[in-house]
Amino acid sequence: MGIVKISDELHETARITSNAMTRSINAQAEHWMRIGKLVEENPIMTYQQACRFLLEKAKASELTLNQKTG
Repeated sequence: MGIVKISDELHETARITSNAMTRSINAQAEHWMRIGKLVEENPIMTYQQACRFLLEKAKASELTLNQKTG
């Protein structure tokens, strides 16, 4: 874990968006970073495709975790 310094403007935008999306400011920033990383690595990927990819990845991780503990 680390500290990421961002502009006051971006922080305010993250605060407003996190409130609308019912996320913490940190969770909102992390969401944007994950999406940005995916799109940077896959330039033809749309926002919707990136979100779907992250959702499928989370589902697969959950299944793996449940298989190990169940």
